[in-house]
Amino acid sequence: MTAIDAYLEHVDPTQRTELERIRTIIRATVPDAEEVISYGIPVFQLRSKYLIGFAAFKHHMSLFPGAEAIETLKPKLTEYKLSRGTIQFTLDKPLSEAIIIQAIKIRLRSIAT
Repeated sequence: MTAIDAYLEHVDPTQRTELERIRTIIRATVPDAEEVISYGIPVFQLRSKYLIGFAAFKHHMSLFPGAEAIETLKPKLTEYKLSRGTIQFTLDKPLSEAIIIQAIKIRLRSIAT
């Protein structure tokens, strides 16, 4: 069992299903990424550098792709609550696979430089 598996065991089952979907998208997009827990949340790292994270909260879930990804994708994120490096979403308004992959690709470019 990985650290992320242990985290997800304690998440509400409906949220767990959504976070597992996101996890699957991340793994498929960056198969070499390492799963860790950082600051209490599931995070993927690539070559020991932060790639992307996600978490469940009482009334929402969040994807943490970093500030550059948020700024770049902002026109596509108008229906979500945003902060500097966070996209908040719900089961009623999940993030599309396309947005998740775009956020990952932005992070990959940032890591490569």
